[in-house]
Amino acid sequence: MSDEQGRFAIGVIGAGMGAKPHGLALQSLADSIAVLGVYRRNRAELESFCTTYGFPAAESYEALLADPRLDAVLVLTPPNAREEIVAAAARAGKHVLLEKPVERSVAAAERIVGLCDAANVTLGVIFQHRFRRASRFLAEAIADGRYGRLETVHLVVPWWRPQQGYYDQPGRGTLAQDGGGVLITQAIHSLDLMLSLCGPVEAVTAMARTTRLHQMETEDFVTAGLDFANGAVGAMMATTANFPGGPESLTLNFADAAATLTAGNLTVRLRNGDIITEGEASEGGGGADPMAFPFDWHAAQIAEFADAVRHGRQPVSTGHSALHVHRLIEALLASSRDGKRVSV
Repeated sequence: MSDEQGRFAIGVIGAGMGAKPHGLALQSLADSIAVLGVYRRNRAELESFCTTYGFPAAESYEALLADPRLDAVLVLTPPNAREEIVAAAARAGKHVLLEKPVERSVAAAERIVGLCDAANVTLGVIFQHRFRRASRFLAEAIADGRYGRLETVHLVVPWWRPQQGYYDQPGRGTLAQDGGGVLITQAIHSLDLMLSLCGPVEAVTAMARTTRLHQMETEDFVTAGLDFANGAVGAMMATTANFPGGPESLTLNFADAAATLTAGNLTVRLRNGDIITEGEASEGGGGADPMAFPFDWHAAQIAEFADAVRHGRQPVSTGHSALHVHRLIEALLASSRDGKRVSV
């Protein structure tokens, strides 16, 4: 497989609000990744997207899957439209890269992961925060044991989404379409990054609420205490009710240093007095415009996924790794609902 120039060949399914960084990322990767076609049911919006980014429109999803050159599909639909799309790709032997979340619930996410496992196709999940330069620097430092044992974790996602223009959109913030509120739609990126750096959470004690700032079915404010499997303890807060919105922040206290990731920037303060900084100037999408961030992180993840498929290895972010954050989210909501500590 691959196109006539030997490039990794991909098809794009869905082209809504969240497709912009993917379109820009795929444009930037044109030397190594070819977009064979884009499919979306709304023909006018499909043609607009294809015109904007210079991609061909596919007549149907079935026609795209039937193309023998196609290596993989990039699925950007809402989470409630995923399972049949992934099942068809798996049957056709095409690899799958999904926008987060995998699906609306752990059970549905597990079914999608199982479909890909059974068909022996690679499943990747877009968690672009792992691909920020600062995140990768910190991940390498932790893997090398540079800062000693992890002791405490503090995550804050103080974002803002307006009612008008965001939560007033049909299906936004509903269980039927999104599967939840701030946890599965916004904070899932920071939670996944936290788990990738700190290891699994063993148990949570949480409170989830819907503030009076929004009229929505699901939660827009969550706070919790976290017990990590490695013995570290932590706390988190995530909201979309913090006007005008600020950058997410993850602070890790180690035996020999404290490291703080604020959006795409890292500051490490070592006990010996040294300070290390790493990162890039960027916005994080924490305000009213959810697309206010660069596309470089998406480009890095798409390129890494293509490289993983071509070399027969698992990508950095897989369906199986995504199940960890899905299970954490369900545990947080269950803890709030039942008013007790819940094991993950």
